[in-house]
Amino acid sequence: MIPVEVTPGDSPVILGLPHTGTWLPDDIRARLNARGQVLADTDWHIERLYDGLLPGATTVRATFHRYVIDANRGADDASLYPGQNTTGLVPLTDFDGEAIWLTEPDAADIAHRKAQFHAPYHAALAAEVARVRARHGVAILYDCHSIRSHIPFLFPGTLPDFNVGTNLGTTCDPRIEAAVYDLCMASGRTHVLNGRFKGGWTTRHYGQPGTGVHAIQMELAQSTHLSTEVPPFAYDDAKAEALRVTLRAILERLAALAPEIRA
Repeated sequence: MIPVEVTPGDSPVILGLPHTGTWLPDDIRARLNARGQVLADTDWHIERLYDGLLPGATTVRATFHRYVIDANRGADDASLYPGQNTTGLVPLTDFDGEAIWLTEPDAADIAHRKAQFHAPYHAALAAEVARVRARHGVAILYDCHSIRSHIPFLFPGTLPDFNVGTNLGTTCDPRIEAAVYDLCMASGRTHVLNGRFKGGWTTRHYGQPGTGVHAIQMELAQSTHLSTEVPPFAYDDAKAEALRVTLRAILERLAALAPEIRA
């Protein structure tokens, strides 16, 4: 299987999907323990949730699972949230802090995975960012994520439905941040801006407003679109359709903002 799927579009908006993949090469799957093989930390059904919301949007999707290597971490494995519990470039635990490997990856394994999975994903994403910026004079990267709403190892209490991240306003034009957050507030759902999730490596790396590339991360609580946040992690059509109303409005607003921001 190829490590990344790209669907080029003619919109100024690019959807990044680094954590929806569930593919594990056989040799890597065999090294995971029973807990790891559940793949609980997948961004379940996010590609389905966003499908068709903005005709013409480019999508860049990793097909491999984040336990192979996390496409939303820098290759240097620097912590995105110093002092807080998190998982690394090649996670050794799940989001509950529990071990996932029978045989942990070593330095050679990690180097191989960087070359075979991480690098191709970011080469494809960088190429699409460059193509879209050349076409429109601006590119808006909207990084799509989801996570269970209760994970004491990572955060206390219940996660808000919408978690918008711009690394404290540094990764995009303020009009983008305001437009997305205003629509989250208008939805009547719980929401936070630059809370526990301020934007991962993708948002921070590509979001360079001075160059015409703007990036924003949306972390959704999985309770917004799943019938259960434990196996089988089933998609809830009714919940999802209600959520898609707001997500469609967000993406359409971003596309409409692009000419204004370029100017």
